[in-house]
Amino acid sequence: MKPALAYSPGRSPLHRASPGAAVAYLGALALVGFIYSSPLVLLVAIGVTALAGVAAGAGRAVSASLRLAVPLVLLMIAVNVLVSHRGDTVLVRGWEMPVLGNTDITLESLAAGAVIGLRVVAVVLVFAIYSACVDPDRVLRALRPVARRSAMTAGLVTRMVPLAAADGARLREAAALRGPGAEPVGRAAMARRLVEGSLDRAVDVAATLELRGHSLGIRPRNRREPSRDDLPLYATAAALAGLAVAAALAGAGGFRTYPRIEMGTGAITVGLCIAVALLASVPFAVRRWRSRG
Repeated sequence: MKPALAYSPGRSPLHRASPGAAVAYLGALALVGFIYSSPLVLLVAIGVTALAGVAAGAGRAVSASLRLAVPLVLLMIAVNVLVSHRGDTVLVRGWEMPVLGNTDITLESLAAGAVIGLRVVAVVLVFAIYSACVDPDRVLRALRPVARRSAMTAGLVTRMVPLAAADGARLREAAALRGPGAEPVGRAAMARRLVEGSLDRAVDVAATLELRGHSLGIRPRNRREPSRDDLPLYATAAALAGLAVAAALAGAGGFRTYPRIEMGTGAITVGLCIAVALLASVPFAVRRWRSRG
């Protein structure tokens, strides 16, 4: 079965658009998580990003990233509780420890750790959807005119690493099928055989690339691949980024943890949350309208 975070072809706007447009859209969603510390805004950003991933057909990537992010949230909360003891609302009265000092657990330190964890979840979701929806070959093709050698190296790495992993799995399976009477195969012997096979494959790949003219140094033409989904994604990204910055300057999403928790829930904050949700759905709505037409 293909890994949940691996790229899978699809027909969503994120799949069909150019890599730049998809990165701009996902980057605008991540920007909302970076700018604001309000749990309300962060939860909306996480929910909107998850729904965008599900709408793009990356539901497995969304669920896998959430399973990965939940332990990170708990870790962030635990670390912040251990290193920060500020706040007026003491939940658990601790002791004076030789290294940690005061070990009081305050509601404010819990809230501050949760905010950091929510921001991590928002970013992890964005990268998971990018990994599942953006074709790495198109990314490398777009980078080829700028950094040809780096693009070639990255392209080979993305192809050779899965092959090496598959070779390792086959070698382990073959070693297990030798029977109980056979001498066990150590890790060193397994690693040596895997390296030898990888080197043989690398020589074959190098010879194939040379036969195809990659050693001639001819600069290829950059063939553009226009997409009808680029404009909605770029426009949505610009609108989301502008809205996030403007609303922050206007005082939306206010949140303070120390000395007491204060969170802004005014009309401008609620309006920001609604606007983010509506704007994020625009590319998918445009694609659905075009498919009906």
